[in-house]
Amino acid sequence: MDTAGYIARLKREQNAVIAAHTYQSPAVQAAADIVGDSFALAKKAAETAAGTVYMCGVRFMAEGIKVLCPEKRVVLVEPDADCPMARQISPQRVEAFRAANPDVAIVAYINTTTELKAVADVCVTSSSAVKIVRALPNKRVLFIPDQHLGSYVRSQVPEKEIITWDGYCPVHREITAEDVRAAKAAHPGAVVAIHPECPAEAVALADMAGSTAAIIEYILSTDREVIVGTERGVVDRLSLDYPGRLHQLCPEKLTCPDMKLTTLESVAAAMEGAGGEEIVLDAALADAARASLTNMIRLGG
Repeated sequence: MDTAGYIARLKREQNAVIAAHTYQSPAVQAAADIVGDSFALAKKAAETAAGTVYMCGVRFMAEGIKVLCPEKRVVLVEPDADCPMARQISPQRVEAFRAANPDVAIVAYINTTTELKAVADVCVTSSSAVKIVRALPNKRVLFIPDQHLGSYVRSQVPEKEIITWDGYCPVHREITAEDVRAAKAAHPGAVVAIHPECPAEAVALADMAGSTAAIIEYILSTDREVIVGTERGVVDRLSLDYPGRLHQLCPEKLTCPDMKLTTLESVAAAMEGAGGEEIVLDAALADAARASLTNMIRLGG
């Protein structure tokens, strides 16, 4: 069966769109109407006239789409696809900290549950984190959950006290400075683009550090070979257009098992009603989470 063609037909029949994160496989990205990072997906999904959005990614992304598009039917294609980092900090811990530190702004990375977004003052993406933290009137900031992205923000906004906890991306945190040195030695003419979810000692050796979207822009802006230090979905897809120019940093480490759960077959099954999970959120919880996302848009553009 031509699965891609079948999916295209189902989209037309259902007035649906498929949203796929850039860490998805090239085949899934090719079938999607919207491709991007987590916030871009939610924002673009809100702009579409489609009544149903099938999310090819992980749970917090599907929830984010539902928060911004409460009137739409949102289906997570793979119900077991989750982000461990999104659940590492409990809302109760944040509320207790806020009660003891009323002067501190609570900044939540978008890679968080709806419950955590609901107790934050503002959400950020990896591309907007520095700008938003700098724009906050508060001198003290609790940045959750990713300690490595928080460390990067701290290095860029030294005038503020950035408090971090013990959260991390289990995939990106495995990258070491030695991994970057080895890749540079293997590809001496290449530049290094890395995600700030990686530890600081690895990020310090890169030529650029930024979000997935920023890394892609960087790749497209240069003719040089690029060592790419983020989840391998970016290189897997762009290598089709730029063969031989991109080098995946530690592909055995930078492979997210949750992102790889989604296949064309599971997309088709979700659209048939034989798989997937429709996202349903409590209205009050969604409203509270939407406030932190609205503040992100206001402060970060």
